[in-house]
Amino acid sequence: MEFLQIFTSVDALIALLTLTFLEIILGIDNIIFISIVTGKLPPEKRKRATRIGLFLAMFMRIALLFGITWLIAMKATLFGFDWGWFRADFTGQALILLAGGIFLIYKSTKEIHEKVDAKGEHERELATGSGAKSFGNIIFQILLIDLVFSIDSILTAVGMTNGVHGALPIMITAVVISVGVMMLFAVPVGNFVNQNPSIQILGLAFLILIGFMLITESMHLSGAVLGGQEVGAVPKGYLYFAIFFSLVVEFLNMRMRKKKA
Repeated sequence: MEFLQIFTSVDALIALLTLTFLEIILGIDNIIFISIVTGKLPPEKRKRATRIGLFLAMFMRIALLFGITWLIAMKATLFGFDWGWFRADFTGQALILLAGGIFLIYKSTKEIHEKVDAKGEHERELATGSGAKSFGNIIFQILLIDLVFSIDSILTAVGMTNGVHGALPIMITAVVISVGVMMLFAVPVGNFVNQNPSIQILGLAFLILIGFMLITESMHLSGAVLGGQEVGAVPKGYLYFAIFFSLVVEFLNMRMRKKKA
């Protein structure tokens, strides 16, 4: 009963709607990554892996919300250095975002190399034969990136609901709703991405951008100074506008190619 009373407040409802929308937008990164890595699995296993990946993301975010004190405590400086031209004081949050950004850039670059290499021509055959990636390997990769995206998402959620009564139930409800919405679209999006090589390359390029964003955010949280200039975080709005614009251009190209065919 007390849980329902929280949502009778106008501020709580606005926070819930805004946070749910934001969680869905932030979840696009997750869907793109999951779609690409599950493309290495046989078709009959992709749907299952996608659902497991999104469930892992939901439970991880809820667990982090309950452990929010621990997450906030990760702002404490673990170590720092000053090389003159570069100095930074790394926190737990910053190290996780840094590791996640490096992993995304490495993984995306490796995937692009495989797709443009001669081996990429046989990727579809390998996905249904003995060359297919193991299910456990794919889930492990999804789990790693879920951790990074979850921390980024939760830090945003905490900042948005700061001072709102019943912040924890609002954040949990927003996470559950957003994951439910993503589950409705994840499989169709995954199928579309895997059926269109140009969209795959574009998606991987987006992940490289997101990896770079995570690294700059990590440096920002560490108070990094490079060449006398403080490293600032890249505004997410700029990044998502670039992604949206690129997708619109690619859809127009696909439509033109279809007409010519």
